Amino acid sequence: MKDFLKELNNEQRSAVLNTEGPTLVVAGAGSGKTKVLTSRLAHILNQKKAWPNQILCVTFTNKAAKEMRDRVLKNLDGKLNSLSWLGTFHAISVKFLRRHAGAVGLKSNFTILDTEDQKKLIRNISKAENIDAKKISPQFILALIDQWKNKGLLPDEVKTSRKNIFENQILKVYKIYQNKIRDLNSCDFGDLIMYCVKLFEKNPDIRKIYSNNFKYILVDEYQDTNFIQNKWLNLIVNDDKNICCVGDDDQSIYSWRGAEIKNFLSFDKVYPDCKIFRLEQNYRSTKNILNAASFLISHNKDRLGKKLWTESHQGNLVKLNCYKNGKEEARSVGNIIEENVKENNSLNDIAILVRAIYQTREFEERFLKIGINYRIIGGIKFYERAEVKDAVCYLRIVSQKFDDLAFERMLNTPKRGLGDATLKQLHEYSSKNKICLEDSARKLLEINHFKPKVKLLMKQILDLIDKWRSDLKKNKHYDLLKIILDESGYSAMLKNKKDIDNEDRIENLKELLRAMNDYDNLQGFLEHVALATSIDQEWDDERINIMTMHASKGLEFDTVFLPGWEEGLFPHQKSLEEKGDFALEEERRLAYVGVTRAKKNAFISFAIQRVWHGEWMDSMPSRFISELPEEGVEKNDEPVKELNDDYDFNQDKLFDQNEEYRSPGWERLKKKLIKQ
Repeated sequence: MKDFLKELNNEQRSAVLNTEGPTLVVAGAGSGKTKVLTSRLAHILNQKKAWPNQILCVTFTNKAAKEMRDRVLKNLDGKLNSLSWLGTFHAISVKFLRRHAGAVGLKSNFTILDTEDQKKLIRNISKAENIDAKKISPQFILALIDQWKNKGLLPDEVKTSRKNIFENQILKVYKIYQNKIRDLNSCDFGDLIMYCVKLFEKNPDIRKIYSNNFKYILVDEYQDTNFIQNKWLNLIVNDDKNICCVGDDDQSIYSWRGAEIKNFLSFDKVYPDCKIFRLEQNYRSTKNILNAASFLISHNKDRLGKKLWTESHQGNLVKLNCYKNGKEEARSVGNIIEENVKENNSLNDIAILVRAIYQTREFEERFLKIGINYRIIGGIKFYERAEVKDAVCYLRIVSQKFDDLAFERMLNTPKRGLGDATLKQLHEYSSKNKICLEDSARKLLEINHFKPKVKLLMKQILDLIDKWRSDLKKNKHYDLLKIILDESGYSAMLKNKKDIDNEDRIENLKELLRAMNDYDNLQGFLEHVALATSIDQEWDDERINIMTMHASKGLEFDTVFLPGWEEGLFPHQKSLEEKGDFALEEERRLAYVGVTRAKKNAFISFAIQRVWHGEWMDSMPSRFISELPEEGVEKNDEPVKELNDDYDFNQDKLFDQNEEYRSPGWERLKKKLIKQ
């Protein structure tokens, strides 16, 4: 077996070998955090300190869980088949709740609602309660409900001010919403962890089963945990307190979605006898990049502190550039990338990291103009595409009849003539008799309530559902989907539809069928769909990566551009106004994350003028720029002059007889237009 311990430095090895008692591993950017976590897990198994099912290992994304599993199995040379308790907080919570659903008022085949389902429910409730969606949007309502759930608060436990009309209205919606999803035998993402906490608090015997079983607990990205996640962990820690949390307080950037850095900073107070290991050797960046990042983050007060170092070479100077405006900034970045293309560098190794998503526009326009391929990280996910959601809804209603949202979506998809009037009848009967929509449809058929045409259509779809449930018993779940798409008329609808995007929709459904092959059963696949996160991203062909700094966490690139370092934009004015010094420190941590994504080259820039809300405004350099070190940073203090290779050409007269060579991008664009 491979001696994976030899691949570790001294501090990493100490963090791996000290397996007993509470442990906090402060892992700086690029210091081998995942390597330590996977090596620690492999070491525990190799030394037979625990069986695989006695180790709980928690991650934040499915991608991270897969990477950890693969690394551990590699370290153990395939001697281990599975790690049943390695996964995300939500995925592991599902396992707990499937086993003990009755203790929290659910059936074991409960459905997990996605964001679209939640919004639809909230819209319906808001309408019934005469809440103006223009004044209080469903997104705002859901955000506040999620905040309450992150604090572990059910509707009856929420305390609001009598004077806060908005909160009181939303609390009323929360009560109705929670009762409704309970009636649907469903829960949302917030419920998964909150219900587990309630389960363990109210059932000490159940909690004891798991705390006794899990001899070791390992937690990745601990700085990103929120209140309820941290409570979830503390409830199932065993008497030996063998919990190891790995993370970096300097990379805590998700307070806006509930993360609490105090969980990380107060770990030694919760566990006074804990051991703290600092991983300070960086394996990613050059000395100049690392020096700039370390100097910047040192201005934060609320941090455990560490001094990153590297054996890497000094490397290129960090470039700090000043531009006249955002357009010049985008143009210059395009030029630098063109030089990279000439040197045969891969576009996949280049990233543009912005503070706000609207900053991407100028770069997108520039790249389209000069013919450089790019991807926006954080676009529409595969499982959020309409045709994929349609197919999944069919599978959901086959899986369990209480999923009213799935039943409602598939009832008239494709259109069958079962319109709003029919749906209203179903909802009224369902509400009056406290039964699900499917059962309501069957009862109304029995009493001959529907008009002849509706009666025929409704019977046809219900008969099909019964048939598909029967088919599931004798067919693979992916074969069942083929049957459903054909017999429902969905395939015919796509084939007959005149739409330029129709071919893509068909290919998406083919890909869905391929994806289902990776799962043993329908329930496992549906859980995967529900638990898929926006962080998980498909990477295909060669493109520049454009994303927010938040989305870049955990990634690395040879060359990183960090545009828009201006006061008001970065640090973000709204954040400062809402949270003051706390927000400033988090914004600085965000800057630190951005800079440390770079392995070889980092370009920081700001503009003298920027368009705000359609008007030109003078800009001030970000205060973070003054916090960069003098050494290792090359400052271009002069606004760039008009660039010689001006691409502002008349697209109606692109190819004049006397045109001159412009750039590789110009040539690519020309070829593309000729093909068209």
